[in-house]
Amino acid sequence: MKKREIPDIIVSRLPVYLRALHRMQAQDQQNTSSQELGEQVGISAAQIRKDLSQFGEFGKQGTGYNIVFLIGKLREILQVEHVWDVALVGMGDMGHALARYQGFSDRGFRVAMVFDNDPSKIGEQVGEFVIRNTDAIGQAIREAGIKVAMVCVPASAAQAVTNQLVKAGVKAILNYAPISLSVPAGIRVQYLDPSIGLQRMTYYLD
Repeated sequence: MKKREIPDIIVSRLPVYLRALHRMQAQDQQNTSSQELGEQVGISAAQIRKDLSQFGEFGKQGTGYNIVFLIGKLREILQVEHVWDVALVGMGDMGHALARYQGFSDRGFRVAMVFDNDPSKIGEQVGEFVIRNTDAIGQAIREAGIKVAMVCVPASAAQAVTNQLVKAGVKAILNYAPISLSVPAGIRVQYLDPSIGLQRMTYYLD
């Protein structure tokens, strides 16, 4: 089945299911049901069954889903059964936090190199990394074969950095900058802007 045949909204829910399944596994739970999984993630059991059925039949009537098996299948579908190297651009407060974050590796990702254009930061040690000059993005990423990047630069610099990343061969970008990016067809961009999340919540407040 071609990936483009699966609605993006369904794909976006799979990591949520995977995270809940990992919590269950950590509690030595062997099996779960769509009802229980739904209660964990706030999605109806019917929707979970419908989502998973897009990729095959993973459960058994009466016994539900084997957690280890379903984790393996979801990791395979999301292509995180192996570790992806990630380039991180922008070493402000957010960049420093992401470079030191220890939660990526067991989710299929590893920060492999970090960049900034501030002369006072270039060469600085951050955890296990030495900050590289953004001028070196193209060569470094091409040589490493990196396909995934995180952008944590100011909005004014985000598009230029994105252009560098795309030219270097990056195919997936997680953007923390508060701006929409223009990218060629075939490049995936995911946006993470805390202020937008807050504004979506305050709408519902009295």
